[in-house]
Amino acid sequence: MATYYIGADVHSNNIEMAIQNRKKIVKRYTIPASISAVSQVLDSLQGKKLMAIEEGPMAGWLYRNLHSKVDSFIVADPRRNKLISSDGDHDDKIDSAKLALLLAGGYLREVYHSDDDQRVELKHWVGLYHDRVRDAVRNINKLRARCRMHGVTIPRKVLRQAGHRTEWLSKLKKTALSNQLLMLWIGYDATAKQARMAKQQLINLGKKYSVIRLWRELAGIGIIRAVTIFAYLDTPWRFKRKNKLWKYCGIGLQRTASGTDKKGKPKPARLQLPWAANRILKNAILGAALTAINQKQNTFKADYERMVKNGIIPSNARHTVARKLLTVMWGMWKRSCQFNNCEATVSEPEKEYALN
Repeated sequence: MATYYIGADVHSNNIEMAIQNRKKIVKRYTIPASISAVSQVLDSLQGKKLMAIEEGPMAGWLYRNLHSKVDSFIVADPRRNKLISSDGDHDDKIDSAKLALLLAGGYLREVYHSDDDQRVELKHWVGLYHDRVRDAVRNINKLRARCRMHGVTIPRKVLRQAGHRTEWLSKLKKTALSNQLLMLWIGYDATAKQARMAKQQLINLGKKYSVIRLWRELAGIGIIRAVTIFAYLDTPWRFKRKNKLWKYCGIGLQRTASGTDKKGKPKPARLQLPWAANRILKNAILGAALTAINQKQNTFKADYERMVKNGIIPSNARHTVARKLLTVMWGMWKRSCQFNNCEATVSEPEKEYALN
């Protein structure tokens, strides 16, 4: 049986496909970016079919509609392919051929995608909510900056509540500033309203998942953080070890070691947080850890205070608490059980993270 390695360079209007068999590119196709066009090409191939595309805006859509038509469908991490793809000439035909070559060699790192339409819808609402919140914060910062340019400090209640604006603006002696603020407030009010709408949608969609209710019993975990972590992780079984989960969420540690000292011994390894991580998940779990530390007495707060007392610097102690909190949530998800404070223990040696 023939084995075909299919590399596809995806664009909004067209898809460039290169099909490799026995270490040679045997066919090329330039087709419209549609499921029917790709399906027609795949159906014409008789044999084992392995397909790869790079992560992008259309990757999830293509994966959900095409993964059942091939033996293996890989959405590849473009960061890992960057150095190889940038070598030599660069166009769509070359890129698709290189992707097929990397697929045949087993050099692609797969990016996880869900084939559950309901989970995908929830993730889209969560992403839209965080995007609208960022825009609302950006608009507030613009309002504050505009006031600073005129030596004016704007009260918090005036920023967020429309009812206080008219009275405050009437006291301003600068008409130009008033008009500029009124224009900027249009943008803020729109994004704030959109954020509230998206929040309500993700809350409604998250009610059907029992693990979200279980997570909310934990210190530092509210509805937004619970739904965010659930939507972006999708399933607890995609990570074989907790270390991989930590790194994906931006709170694990990467080990870097190189060279030897004057005596020929290997230099001590340096541990640091990964740069390439899911920022939304990182903000959610670190925010949850910080909230838990600042709340009334709980097991996470007790662990933090004990580590600081033992000489671990506060930032490393916070990251250790975040790792423990995420591990607890991961275990609750896999077992569908509640958290028992009596069984909670620190999940890793604290001395390993006492970094300078």
